[in-house]
Amino acid sequence: MTTTTSPHTPPRSRLGHAYGEQLARNGSAGNPTAAALESATLRLAYQDRFLNGPAFLGGSELRTLVGDLHTVYGLLRSLPERGFGGSVTALAAAVGLEPSQAALITRSARTGALLPLGRADLYHDGSGFKLLEFNITSALGGFENADINRAMLAYPPLDAFVTRHRLRYEDTLGHMVRTMYAECAANIPAGRAPVVAVVDTVENFAVVGPRLRVFAEKLADFGVEGIACDLGEITYPNGRATVAGRTVDVVFRYFLPEDLTDPVAAAQLEPLLTAVERGGLGLFSRLDAELYGNKGTLAMLSDEEHRDRYDAVELACLDRILPWTRYVRPRATDPGGTRVDLLSHARGHQHELILKPTLLHGGNGIIAGWTVDPAEWESRVASAMDGPFVLQRRVRPTAEPFPDGAGGVRELFLNWGLYLGARGTEEDGYAGGFVRGSADPAVGVVSMGSGATVGCVFHGGDS
Repeated sequence: MTTTTSPHTPPRSRLGHAYGEQLARNGSAGNPTAAALESATLRLAYQDRFLNGPAFLGGSELRTLVGDLHTVYGLLRSLPERGFGGSVTALAAAVGLEPSQAALITRSARTGALLPLGRADLYHDGSGFKLLEFNITSALGGFENADINRAMLAYPPLDAFVTRHRLRYEDTLGHMVRTMYAECAANIPAGRAPVVAVVDTVENFAVVGPRLRVFAEKLADFGVEGIACDLGEITYPNGRATVAGRTVDVVFRYFLPEDLTDPVAAAQLEPLLTAVERGGLGLFSRLDAELYGNKGTLAMLSDEEHRDRYDAVELACLDRILPWTRYVRPRATDPGGTRVDLLSHARGHQHELILKPTLLHGGNGIIAGWTVDPAEWESRVASAMDGPFVLQRRVRPTAEPFPDGAGGVRELFLNWGLYLGARGTEEDGYAGGFVRGSADPAVGVVSMGSGATVGCVFHGGDS
């Protein structure tokens, strides 16, 4: 939809509306995406799929949201104690991990620290942000987001707007590196740059290797010697992890628990975990981070039956930010708190529900009820019963005005990817962000896989 104004949707952000008015008033000559399109790093990550402008977060809005995300993070980290007698293994089993995966996660949980780091994927429904998923991991996509900010600032109208409103952005990669330093302090050498191997499985590296090599190169900006490799390239002479003749201080993990069901990958991981347990190698982040970022743990927070675990402040946060989410089980509570037959509920509310596997990432395996016929929907939900799947209530994102590159405005529906880091930073735990935008209001998931375009986020101002 392309219009010269956006009359049907009230502006969520006064900054976004003000930027559009500036362009309309002063003209919008030039290409705001030109510098992004010239960046080899950004073209590798996103081809030519860039929004014609950024998204904006007002200062007070951001502070409220980051506070809520830290509350949710704390609740997720406390699940073993609140619901499973302190057992990480029991929580792993409850979210559907195989025994072999649970054993690896339990081993990892006994080593080093685990500090807040993750990306929240959110829609704004007009009343507030709603948390769809919380990716708690070191294997975070979108690490190049600050490069989009820098490229967009080469567009003079945006640079002037950002300066006038005293807006800023966070470099997510910098936050990730600082968290790595803190978690792996015992393995960071004094007097020289640490050697950090950015590692994925052999199978995954064949696909994402070029992007991870960029990641490793960018680590030099933060005083780190980065090497990108797969698990099979690491050797262990004298028990020390070595890649291409370089002794490694820290492994920056990009593989996921779902990758470790492959016996070859699991065997290649074994000497790595042994080296970590012996203290000769840092692992960032610990494998149990994935446990707290599992979609099933959000269902535990959402479930009506567990509300007695949380105090009034925690419950208010969950009610504010978390959509109704339930494990796919024969019986569950509906959004009103009544116990119902879940399959019947799913049939009757097909167009308001989305089915998600708890053990996959990147939008894989997700079925949006409004995109399939009733027979397929019923079959998918029935097949998921008692398995590692959740049903989540549909969140309808409000349309937001964006420059269309031709002097007008088009309405887009945004998936906000906002990063959480440790508290105590200037923004008290906000670690940057980016957005993915779609013009289709019925899209199942706004993602690069569904054709979305990508943009950066600026924050600040007094709204």
